[in-house]
Amino acid sequence: MRTRPTLSWTATGAPLPRTTSLDEVVRVVAGGRVVVLSGAGLSTESGIPDYRGASGSLRKHTPMTYDEFVGSVEGRRRYWARSHLGWRTIARAAPNTGHHAVAELHARGYVSGVITQNVDGLHQAAGTPDVVDLHGSLDRVICLDCRTVSAREDLDRRFRAANPAFEATATRINPDGDVDLPDHEVRSFRLVSCAACGSGVLKPDVVFFGENVPRPRVEQCYRLVDSADALLVLGSSLTVMSGLRFVRHAATAGKPVLIVNKGQTRGDAHATVRVDLPLGEALTTLLARLPRPPRLA
Repeated sequence: MRTRPTLSWTATGAPLPRTTSLDEVVRVVAGGRVVVLSGAGLSTESGIPDYRGASGSLRKHTPMTYDEFVGSVEGRRRYWARSHLGWRTIARAAPNTGHHAVAELHARGYVSGVITQNVDGLHQAAGTPDVVDLHGSLDRVICLDCRTVSAREDLDRRFRAANPAFEATATRINPDGDVDLPDHEVRSFRLVSCAACGSGVLKPDVVFFGENVPRPRVEQCYRLVDSADALLVLGSSLTVMSGLRFVRHAATAGKPVLIVNKGQTRGDAHATVRVDLPLGEALTTLLARLPRPPRLA
């Protein structure tokens, strides 16, 4: 009969201190049926900064909120002008060794599912199937009126045609594909409407700050966690509840929660082990230390 790995806590009930040892991660992942929850820290080695790390963009940048986007044309103009530039960087980004390691862990049978808080599509580009995009994906656009979903490449071509003289240069990309631009660069940017209905407001198919993750998507993630034997958190500070709730859910069910992240996270109190290593290095080492195939009872 399959046995579930046990939690590792101190005698006082406090979570273990952070470590650079992967021994516990290797032991738990070797049993298979692990669900991955990834965050922006996994994509920093692909050139996309995170929000809350030592150089995180929230220190210098306020992301677009849902209310601001839907509440004014000027808010949408500011977002799309900046995101039009940022999308070029996101679209060129390539999966790093961490993304490829996750794909290989899935292919070998160790990982049973991947939930990502990222909107960059790099898990899919690395070959991981059936990824749940918790916060949506920047490569899709949705009309807020007729609900038609279209490809971001199509919108990019339409923006280029509507703004042939738009020559602004992005100085810093943010995890949501937004960049910083001075106001005078934004004012002249021309918006376009939905091509399907002719007048609808277009929004990237991502969850903005202040917007709720669709309930069916949340329930899908809970099912993945319920069917897993452990949860492996990669590169997420777990600051927002959209990801933290799955850590709490797994811990409440008595399942190991393995956190690999540079710096503290909001979920540390629920962790079985907390590893402080760069994600590419940690996942490459983890993969090399695991047997083929996984030890499944």
